[in-house]
Amino acid sequence: MVNLNQSKEFRLKVSTRITTALSILVSAEAWMPSGFFLSGVPTDRSSSVGCNKKPPSKISTPLHANRKRSAAAILCTLAAVLLAPGQQLPPLTPPRPAFSFPQKQTLSYAVDWRVFPAGTAVLHFEQSGNLERISANADTIGAINLLFHVNDRFQSTFDREHGCTTEFDKQTVEGRRQVNSTLKLDYPDSKSILDEKNLVNGQTKHVETPLPGCLTDLLSGVYYASSQPMEVGKSFVLSVADPLRPVLVTMKVEAREEIKTPLGVFKTIRVQPTAEAGVVKNRGNIWIWYTDDDRHLPVQMRARLFWGTITFRLTANENK
Repeated sequence: MVNLNQSKEFRLKVSTRITTALSILVSAEAWMPSGFFLSGVPTDRSSSVGCNKKPPSKISTPLHANRKRSAAAILCTLAAVLLAPGQQLPPLTPPRPAFSFPQKQTLSYAVDWRVFPAGTAVLHFEQSGNLERISANADTIGAINLLFHVNDRFQSTFDREHGCTTEFDKQTVEGRRQVNSTLKLDYPDSKSILDEKNLVNGQTKHVETPLPGCLTDLLSGVYYASSQPMEVGKSFVLSVADPLRPVLVTMKVEAREEIKTPLGVFKTIRVQPTAEAGVVKNRGNIWIWYTDDDRHLPVQMRARLFWGTITFRLTANENK
């Protein structure tokens, strides 16, 4: 158990790691989650998207970042867990027959680090013609919020029929750091376009990279997985958009389990996002529990890393 009366330096270290882990839920991601940048963690805090300015020659150890890493950094950590270099990306598989994304839905999660309440995450889904729009909020609470304030906002838009993401936006406020970014996927011109601005120092970044085909993104990936068949003992893959290059995530369907959340008891299917080439060694583990029905609603997520376990539990499911 952590003594919160320890030094300010230690408390800041712990609080930052807890708050950045809130992004696991809206990553995937798949992650995850979610979910999925290139190897390593950025040491340049003016950058919030992409883990290296140049592709590394090998996967680097992700947890060597400074103590005030951002929410984007935890996604990089997860990506190092999930991504093997040099993989060929298959096309994104369309949703299974008869599956439909919600016309309007709001999911709320409580976030715990070990035994401590750490934050909340709220996701809203809404249909807009043939597109699905997802917005997500991740916030610290209680003592953690007093030590290190996090107020992150994410938005994603994708094609309901094929799952192809068209845009992924982030507005992050983490301590003194404030960064906005937009990632657009231009399928007609086969390129992704990243625009980013640091609201504190005014620095901007513009990056364009080749786009091989239909991709999901960090936010919608974990929920897009709900549209895929889940059979225990089998796996499916997700091709995920990244500003530098697309990445591949394999979802291993491991077992059926009954779990309890603040919203009730659910029969679920446990899925572990992983890499096909066995990169998951000494990197931690991530699991997602989807309801064992046609909805495949993600009711619990867990990331077990060396500094502790982060758990997301569903607290509300509303049609609004």
